[in-house]
Amino acid sequence: MIPAYNCTNGMSLFVIGTSSHVGKSVTVAAICRCLIRRGISVAPFKSQNMSLNSYVTPDGGEIGMAQAMQAFAANVVPHTDMNPVLLKPKGDCVSQVVLNGRPYKDVPIADYYRETPHLLKKALASYHRLLNEYGQVVVEGAGGAAELNLYDRDIANTLLAQDLRIPLILVADIERGGVFAQLYGTITLLPPDVRPLVKGIIINKFRGDPAIFAPGVKKIEEICGVPVLGVVPYFSLPLPSEDSLSIGDKKSDGNGVRIAVIRLPRISNFTDFELLEQHASLDYVTPGAPLAEYDCVIIPGTKNTIEDLRVLRETGTDKELHRARERGVPVIGICGGYQMLGKTLIDAGFESEAGTYDGLGLLDCVTHFTSYDKNTTQVTRHAAGVPPILPAIGEVTGYEIHMGVTNGGCDREAFEGDGRVSDDGLVFGSYMHGLFLNPNAANALLSYLHEKKGLMFEPVLSDCADPYETLADLFEEHVDMEMIVALLRVGE
Repeated sequence: MIPAYNCTNGMSLFVIGTSSHVGKSVTVAAICRCLIRRGISVAPFKSQNMSLNSYVTPDGGEIGMAQAMQAFAANVVPHTDMNPVLLKPKGDCVSQVVLNGRPYKDVPIADYYRETPHLLKKALASYHRLLNEYGQVVVEGAGGAAELNLYDRDIANTLLAQDLRIPLILVADIERGGVFAQLYGTITLLPPDVRPLVKGIIINKFRGDPAIFAPGVKKIEEICGVPVLGVVPYFSLPLPSEDSLSIGDKKSDGNGVRIAVIRLPRISNFTDFELLEQHASLDYVTPGAPLAEYDCVIIPGTKNTIEDLRVLRETGTDKELHRARERGVPVIGICGGYQMLGKTLIDAGFESEAGTYDGLGLLDCVTHFTSYDKNTTQVTRHAAGVPPILPAIGEVTGYEIHMGVTNGGCDREAFEGDGRVSDDGLVFGSYMHGLFLNPNAANALLSYLHEKKGLMFEPVLSDCADPYETLADLFEEHVDMEMIVALLRVGE
């Protein structure tokens, strides 16, 4: 039996959505920043997240990237209590469960639901620790809140709402159409004891003249019986992407320097390349697609190195990578991509099926998977002096999230204590996520690629405007934040 908690000890809001990708994460981030502007301390919380974009907390725990982003918005240090249950899909209906920041077990989805009581208890404990420390918590749900078949096991929405009994704000995406049905259908289908908790509606991604939609707002309030707190216009800000659904929203102009990131089936932490996206034409390229037109190729991280390496071979991407290497195109591997660049991968049955696998052979190194444990740590490293790219990188910060240990052969380290680089410096790999989020690393790569094509390059600056301030400004203009503050204090 899960213990009952007295919710009058703190103040909280719960942001739920009509479906995935409606803007719940940025709504929570915006509310957090707006609250701290008012001198109200706050922490974000998501009981269960499913994403391969993750972040390492200072104490070495792993949480979803969205909760780290929300912590940055709230000006607090990311903590594993902010996302106690993280599901990382591995394929074949199996996910790795990361519990309180640490690998728990690999679980088939049918077995996972047997864990619901235990995981909900853990999540509630995390929530109340945050509430005790910060006084206010803004909770994010997962996916769509009205998934009827999941009501008895939905620890991210209905079960959590029934335990916390805090005000709910329902978020919808008008860009995809059907916003009236989204909102009315979701509220109507919520369990009877959850439905009255919905106290406000926010509509995201509006394009056009809001005055034309004013009658629509009145109609929504009439049929739903809930006030619309705001209609937020479509916007684009350099915030980290939550999961793979965001890849489909990315656009490339195909001009200037062109970078290919291989879109592995189990791609993880592609947020690594979002600074490069702002300053080059970067495409997420499906395995099997030609790479001849690209000036640089990056193999990103993956939740399953062995299986995604197999895909590269089956689609002929391995040959495309070798041809790119022969043309003098830089080939870079991050985390699992770095492991693939090596000669051999030896798995004792922890990453995939036990066996010895041939790597791409572009770097002289061997990776061993001998344990279920992960290396999760924040790092600061200095790049090696092997030209033409690494010397200009200098010192960088990032984080590691990986199984396996890679040992080098003849190739030199690419960074102090990490990675390998070829003799000519055009092939290198690193375990460091976030490498190219360092402006000096992005400048080193982009300046080399531009110079090679005879193009002018304007360096990436490190003193850009705070995107969370811009996000908060947007919400202050288009959302009734005073009403949200009043809702937050309902439980006081």
